Amino acid sequence: MSQTVPPPEEKVQHLFWGIISTILACFLLAIMDGLGKWLMRDLPMPEVVWARYFFHTVIVAILFSSRSGLAFVRAKRPGIQLVRAICLMGVTLSLYSAIQTISLADATSIVFFAPVLVTLLAGWFLKEKVGATEWSAVGIGFIGVLFIVRPGFRDPDPALLLACLAAVCLAFYFVLTRALKGHDSEQTTLFHTTFAGAVILTLLLPIWWQQPSPIQWVFLVVTGGLGASGHFLLVKAFHMASASLLSPYLNAQIVAAALISVLFFDDLLGWPFYLGSILIVGAGLMIWLHQRLLATLSARKLR
Repeated sequence: MSQTVPPPEEKVQHLFWGIISTILACFLLAIMDGLGKWLMRDLPMPEVVWARYFFHTVIVAILFSSRSGLAFVRAKRPGIQLVRAICLMGVTLSLYSAIQTISLADATSIVFFAPVLVTLLAGWFLKEKVGATEWSAVGIGFIGVLFIVRPGFRDPDPALLLACLAAVCLAFYFVLTRALKGHDSEQTTLFHTTFAGAVILTLLLPIWWQQPSPIQWVFLVVTGGLGASGHFLLVKAFHMASASLLSPYLNAQIVAAALISVLFFDDLLGWPFYLGSILIVGAGLMIWLHQRLLATLSARKLR
């Protein structure tokens, strides 16, 4: 029995709402990071990261269990899920450590070098072919990172290296997410995204605990809610349209981070940030366009 193909109008509508959901998710996640930066002015960084993971996990668990019981908790690849979750925790800890001293815009731009790094890691770990175009994109993206970090042209700041570490951890996170495709459901993967981090950080919480004020409690819960909402919208978006079509719109998070940096933290973003960001985004688009071209040529050959 042949599968029903949605009419062109429905496809366009799905793509439109997929794009809107992706952009909205990027803004929510950037707002979450900005709120985290604000909270870290008075609260320890690990405590803020704990709230982001703990309340995210609680919200997702309540939502999924009310719909389908606890089936989503069981993972078919628990080892990969655990390593993937630890990689994401490394991303958050590194990023939040970095944005305590550098702008959210700079840190976010550097972290977005991760999709370009995925190309290399996928070649090594998933045995995907890496050609001249991909290598060129990696080089262009790395030059973009250098423009933002500017080694030798600005006072050395370890926070910039932490942002680079976050990018590496995020690249491994993306590769492990690819490795899980076809094994665990989206609900299972979304739950385990923060579950291990929530458990680990809860056990270590007494080391850093500082009693938040009532308003800080509210914002700590909100960070978890923003994280859960952002990731939920991304899952919905990639159900409505393919990853290859939506990937360029993920760069909206750099725009959102830049706006938040300027409007709420009075950060001054100079030409190195803009040029570096353009090179990093351009490198990602270069890989995306090349993959789209290869997919189109492959589809034509099958006709």
